Amino acid sequence: MPVGHTVAGPEPGTVLEPRTDPEEGRVWYAAYGSNMHLSRFDCYIRGGTPAGGARSYPGCRDRRRPERSLSVVLPGTMYFALESTVWTGGMAFYDPQGEGEMPARAYLITPSQFSDVSRQEMRREPGVDLDLSEVLTHGRAQLGPGRYETLVSAGSIDGRPVLTFTAPHRAEEMDLNPPSAAYLRHLVSGLAEAHGWGVHRIAGYLATRPGADREWTPESIVTLIERAVDPAV
Repeated sequence: MPVGHTVAGPEPGTVLEPRTDPEEGRVWYAAYGSNMHLSRFDCYIRGGTPAGGARSYPGCRDRRRPERSLSVVLPGTMYFALESTVWTGGMAFYDPQGEGEMPARAYLITPSQFSDVSRQEMRREPGVDLDLSEVLTHGRAQLGPGRYETLVSAGSIDGRPVLTFTAPHRAEEMDLNPPSAAYLRHLVSGLAEAHGWGVHRIAGYLATRPGADREWTPESIVTLIERAVDPAV
């Protein structure tokens, strides 16, 4: 069973239903990278510098924490590409047309919070609401050429859209790059919190993502996790 802040909702492995418009001023933000780790995502909401990161985030106008979070699985795949200025190494991106399914963590937040989180990921200043009409109507909206400037609607939960952001290109069109150890630690924590996965399942998943498979193996990720618990390992 999922652990951490996961509450009742779609079981892991459930493919989300077709998208709908937001109700009652809330949307689900589907985090699939380091933001699955709640303490890391908190830096986008309340401001601050994540552990192991090199960037301080201003936070959202509305600093209330998410009302709920759920473990979800989106159609498609996660891959690592380009070079992070926060972590070094590759960053996580979502290819909705990729094979398989991708574990994620959905946070129930306001549209303004989603706008501010998105703008921080786009390396823009928060404070201006994004126009979500295109992504809600067509399932995709490219707001710019940048790394996280393409919005995607992956489905809906309880009538509220599940939104995320990614690069505008497919995985095979990107410059794949393995992630850093510091970045992977947040993904490890996020998968454990949101999905309740064990060490070996997490390691097997992450090591086989495109980009990560160029450097990481399940065994090396298990060692990374063990060293985080016991530096003497």
